[in-house]
Amino acid sequence: MSSSTIGLSEDLRQYLLGVSCRESKTLKGLRKETFQLKEAQMQISPEQGSFLAFLVKVLRAKKTLDIGVFTGYSSLVVADALPDDGVVIACDTSEEWTNIAQKYWSEAGVNNKIRLELAPALRTLDKLIENGEPGTFDFSFIDADKINYDSYFEEVLPKMKVGGLIISDNVLWSGKVLEKVNSKDLSTMALQKYNEKLKNDPRVKTVLLPLRDGITLSWVR
Repeated sequence: MSSSTIGLSEDLRQYLLGVSCRESKTLKGLRKETFQLKEAQMQISPEQGSFLAFLVKVLRAKKTLDIGVFTGYSSLVVADALPDDGVVIACDTSEEWTNIAQKYWSEAGVNNKIRLELAPALRTLDKLIENGEPGTFDFSFIDADKINYDSYFEEVLPKMKVGGLIISDNVLWSGKVLEKVNSKDLSTMALQKYNEKLKNDPRVKTVLLPLRDGITLSWVR
């Protein structure tokens, strides 16, 4: 019995994927096209996608937020896990990347469940309050620019139901969170502060899992 988390060789990771991930043809196609982009590392992994879909099912979520769409993998897996009357409000600023996303959302037949907001996410989140939507969301996934993680969290939290989940990606930041960083590395500094904050925040119960680049689950009290 090990007292620490097992390290994954590529062979062991492939075994994990083989016994735990049911990735559709559409999702595989999306990953393949995204792999051609120089920003391909921004896409979540199949195991992360399976985990998000699993959480959405367990929560019986209907109303969700996706902060940072990129080419749409996270929005797609969440939308596919939602009931027919569910919705993903998907926030991004890139028309180029979200054009790819919309192609695969349509192919998967989930585009009717996704409301794309092409604007800075903080502006979109402000509009939700103006439209009378506080305390109505079951699930949120934050995977955008790291400097604004704390701002995204603070904007998302009032919109969540008690018992909802806020998921934050890349919280281990390839191990950089261990480093003493200079003042120019704003993303690493922001994540270090963010992780410490969530650990001590009485409004949520938080656990950090070493899934890919680190993923934090914050359960709203």
